[in-house]
Amino acid sequence: MTRRAAVRYLAAIAGLGRLAARLPAQSQSRPDSFKVYTESPRLLLRPARLKLLRRERERRSLRWDQFETLWTAGAPFPEAGAAQALRYRLADDQDAGTRAVAWAAGPAGANEGEVRQVALIADWCAPIVSKDDMSLIAGKLRREIADLKQIKTLADARTKIFAAIVLSEAEPAASERAIQTIVDGFWNTNLIPSLRSARESIPNPDAFALLEIMHAIRDNLNYDLRETFPKWFEQYPVLHLMAHYPAPWPGADNEFRIAADETIQTRGPDTRKATLSRAAELAMVAYDANTASSQLLQGWLMNDRFLMRGTEGIVHELLWANPYQPGLSYQHIPLALHDEIGGQLYVRSSWDDDASWAGYFRGQLQLFQNGAVARIDPLLAREPLDLDSAVVLFARNSKRFATPPPKKGDDNRDTASVFLVGLDAGKAYHLEVDGEEMVEEKADPGGIVFLPQVPGGAGVRINARSLT
Repeated sequence: MTRRAAVRYLAAIAGLGRLAARLPAQSQSRPDSFKVYTESPRLLLRPARLKLLRRERERRSLRWDQFETLWTAGAPFPEAGAAQALRYRLADDQDAGTRAVAWAAGPAGANEGEVRQVALIADWCAPIVSKDDMSLIAGKLRREIADLKQIKTLADARTKIFAAIVLSEAEPAASERAIQTIVDGFWNTNLIPSLRSARESIPNPDAFALLEIMHAIRDNLNYDLRETFPKWFEQYPVLHLMAHYPAPWPGADNEFRIAADETIQTRGPDTRKATLSRAAELAMVAYDANTASSQLLQGWLMNDRFLMRGTEGIVHELLWANPYQPGLSYQHIPLALHDEIGGQLYVRSSWDDDASWAGYFRGQLQLFQNGAVARIDPLLAREPLDLDSAVVLFARNSKRFATPPPKKGDDNRDTASVFLVGLDAGKAYHLEVDGEEMVEEKADPGGIVFLPQVPGGAGVRINARSLT
């Protein structure tokens, strides 16, 4: 993609989705009621999805056949209880359901996410749960919602919401109180203000818990949590997509797209995080398949080389993927994406697997080139990063720059999208490009200023000024 094309797509990014236009500008930030009136299954397997998945089994779809192959071979599923409960619900496999219930009612283990599985089993296997087993299971769920002060992560909130929804019929008052506390407290008091102020961002793997919360609340309270911050949710699907290194990572069963990770240089690529990131993308498309951003994300998901075929990922693929949903080519997404809300920046040189990539997120700047990740200090002076689609200038200790000249043989690279990094968040700066009038721009929460269509080889001058 040429710089000129990149600028055109940057200008069109607002057209990727129309969520904000559909949601009220001053929308309510909470449901009208926190009572759950739906029938079981309430969690994730609502009637339309359950019907689709049963048809997938009848059609012997690729995802069902892979799940069946692993099941028949006795492969160890990391979340065996949830896998057994899903098989019971889709294939009427009584033995699988009985084993799932026995596990859920059995002694507590130490596995992370156990109560989430217990809630799913109690919901999905409700027709075969005995009173005695339900008493044991309900005790676990009741303990989960007894302490609502210890919610530190999206995963914590997701598990407690699942538990509360499952208890909604047996203990409606406790269920309603727990859901209200989580939505009013954790979501509206902590999460959304943190996103608005850029104190926090949501790494790609954490988005899976976010989407499970959104599905559970909409399915059972008829409330769309995107209304709590429409602008952020409108941009998130494409932002999530851009936050991946270009080169695929070979796994044992399939290739993975590795999401931007602040710990990658010390821990290496993490396929567990990659699994959760893709699961989040599948759940995002399932949440709203009609926006253009979701259709672009669907185009990203449809490449079967990334279909998760192992025991850790196939349950997510089977539960969330809809191969019949049309997608748009993700190559229409701009190669440079600036998140002005969160102060983040992602730039690619192309959509090829061997592309160069720069990402500024969670306070650090990374450069991916030739299959390796390097961390760059955005506060230090250095040569501009020229990634074809955009140029990154390090402006902390410099007052004048020269953008790279057009490359030989590329007649369309007459202008560049320029991003100045390393500035003071929220501070105003006077900026002057050769041949143009001086403008005043304010750095975003990450200390980034965006200048569109700067002529190649032009000088850029910058001076800080105090806000009045």
